[in-house]
Amino acid sequence: MAEEQKRYCGSWINPQPSLFPGLKEELDPLTAKLERLIIILDTLGMEAYVRSPSGGPGRPAGDRGPVARAFVGKALLDIPTTSALLERLRVDRSLRLICGWERSNDVPSEPTFSRAFAEFAQQQLPEKVHEQLVRHGFRDHIIGHIARDATEIEAREKPDRRPPEDPPASTSGPGPKPGNPPAEQAKPKRGRPRKGELPQPKPLTRIERQRLQSADQMIAELPTDCDVGTKRNSKGYKESWNGYKLHLDTADGMVPISAILTSASTHDSQVAI
Repeated sequence: MAEEQKRYCGSWINPQPSLFPGLKEELDPLTAKLERLIIILDTLGMEAYVRSPSGGPGRPAGDRGPVARAFVGKALLDIPTTSALLERLRVDRSLRLICGWERSNDVPSEPTFSRAFAEFAQQQLPEKVHEQLVRHGFRDHIIGHIARDATEIEAREKPDRRPPEDPPASTSGPGPKPGNPPAEQAKPKRGRPRKGELPQPKPLTRIERQRLQSADQMIAELPTDCDVGTKRNSKGYKESWNGYKLHLDTADGMVPISAILTSASTHDSQVAI
């Protein structure tokens, strides 16, 4: 484990002569969260996963390395919006130096941050960094215990509306009424089948389908749209939220091994397999 950590530690901090050896003198004030951010950034080595700007026509894109470090700082410091992150970078010299900008004028604009964050999501940057950390950190190790749980992720976007159910087919007259689906596409009627009529097989549930699927097929079938989730809190009361649900598998030592983001209404059992 120590050998694998050496592969990441020092990939960013050591080449910074302005930060070391006088780290606390350069970054004043240096809070506990900023110290933690430095260690996390040095462990992750974001520069190895961020694509270099393309040399196509037009104005060249700025370096994505500092923006990627600000992306991590936004999550660690619990900054809710990109505009709030920019305001913090302009007034907080220590955070600005940690991310890689000397002056406040060097900080990109909010549209640049939004485009960079969209690129990180398209490139699946957090997933790639997490996968490499788990592969190198737990290589040749047997994980004997996994704790599985889910937590709510609130979102400001409106929940998606589910498509309305198709109206039932007509059971009287020569044929289906206009706007109704054909009889073969109609939902099976409730109750016992008629004499000599074979009962229609029930569709498989998602958990039953997962027994015949691979892991990639299971994950692809899970809903990921924003909707409404409901659960009981520790006091037994129901509470609801708009957004998503983050499912985590955590090994001993509080190290997350896998993480899957689904719709808020997805039951934990549908992600457990």
